[in-house]
Amino acid sequence: MQDLIATLVSLFLIGPLETELADKLAAARAPRAVAIEIAACAREAAPRVVDRAVSDPWWAVSSTVQVWIGTTRPEALLVTIAPGCERAVQSAKPFLNAGEA
Repeated sequence: MQDLIATLVSLFLIGPLETELADKLAAARAPRAVAIEIAACAREAAPRVVDRAVSDPWWAVSSTVQVWIGTTRPEALLVTIAPGCERAVQSAKPFLNAGEA
């Protein structure tokens, strides 16, 4: 059962989170090192996300929906999931916010 949940969390939460962040960083022409650091943090956070999703499925569903509909920014969710990624997110923030007025 945990393997199924891990697959679903990866497919519907972690994958889209990584993709959205990578797309934003690429569009803003962020340095490759910044994009690599963000991607590494997201991958390192994956086991914690799965553990949390197993123990709190409502959190997983609501987090996925919030990112999909735009009420939660992917980088904010990443920091919530993996507080150790805050430094990486801070270095990426100028690029993630580049398209906003």
